Amino acid sequence: MGAPRWLTILGIGEDGVEGLTAAARTLIAAAELVVGGDRHLALAADLIRGETLAWPRPLSAGLEAVMARRGRPVVVLASGDPFDHGVGVQLAERAPMTEILCLPAPSSVSLACARLGWARANVSVVSLCGGPLARLASQLQPGRRVLALSADSTTPAAVAAYLTERGFGPSRLYLLEALGGPAERISAHLAEGFDGAPLALNLVGLEIVATPDARVIPLASGLADDLFEHDGQITKREIRALTLSALAPRAGERLWDIGCGSGSVSIEWMLAHSANSALAFEVDPLRAARAARNAASLGVPDLRIEQGRAPDALAGLPGPDAVFIGGGARDGDVIAAAWAALRPAGRLVANAVTVETEAALAAARERYGGTLTRLSVERLEAVGRLHAFRPAMSVTQWSAVKP
Repeated sequence: MGAPRWLTILGIGEDGVEGLTAAARTLIAAAELVVGGDRHLALAADLIRGETLAWPRPLSAGLEAVMARRGRPVVVLASGDPFDHGVGVQLAERAPMTEILCLPAPSSVSLACARLGWARANVSVVSLCGGPLARLASQLQPGRRVLALSADSTTPAAVAAYLTERGFGPSRLYLLEALGGPAERISAHLAEGFDGAPLALNLVGLEIVATPDARVIPLASGLADDLFEHDGQITKREIRALTLSALAPRAGERLWDIGCGSGSVSIEWMLAHSANSALAFEVDPLRAARAARNAASLGVPDLRIEQGRAPDALAGLPGPDAVFIGGGARDGDVIAAAWAALRPAGRLVANAVTVETEAALAAARERYGGTLTRLSVERLEAVGRLHAFRPAMSVTQWSAVKP
């Protein structure tokens, strides 16, 4: 039987204790320990009777301090809704919800939508708190609305410069500061030429407008090859679209991309859904670095790249829901290791252009089942003053689902 509800995660707004219910005030006063950011602790200072702890760095040390008091009354203060890009998620990973009482306040996202008159269901939210600006890239779709959670007072100018550099300078930028408190302030700007001086507590609302040459990332699989930096080691556009179709990404799944080259398959896997993750394996350090640059440029900077050679590099890593072998499929040990790590109902796809690798895939089909498909593409090229279709190298694709 678990401990009683000893941990209260309490949302507090910029209006401080005035916005708290009587029950919330009582819980703060009765807490043995109150944890929060410096700003949160200052807002609730008049109610606190026990010890206080400002979140340390790394945050994990503070989470451990909270769990060390398990069974004794602890209050964690958070901005607005603790489970909307807040600390509630990390705490719920450590203690069951049967031990947690959460009393949320309106989140900054909800307040921003209310102030701007935006439908929350139609707004994308991107956290830039401790994360790179590249997270915005895939969200920059003409006509869309985006809320970016700022790290500090420098974030709005950095967002404006990022949009302008990528061809979205005409976008409307709303600066929303200290929402819900006496210092609340809202102003409208264009991304290009932004010169605001915001408070540290702010978020940015964006109405995306693209110039004709804006770097808009398409939503379909099979991005143009020239969107990727590569040395020729890339799964070409048409083959990549068919490869992603065979991999069949689903929300929240993890891909292993073995021999990732430019990282194109991993990147498109992650673009398919914001909850998707990928581990890309590449033995060549120059290609590994190139894949990392591509990931940042195309809006998935959280792509994890492991530099090493399969199958040794695969050992001890979180198991995949799908595996793509773009390099190394001629080695039966690589296929065997990937198949062993693959979760039940997971998909494994491998491509071959040489007869030796094709033979290895035929052997894998005999051992594990699945299908073999030969893919060929012809492109129009000039022949003198005329034109003809020139075939690219055929690709043999093995695709299998693990029982």
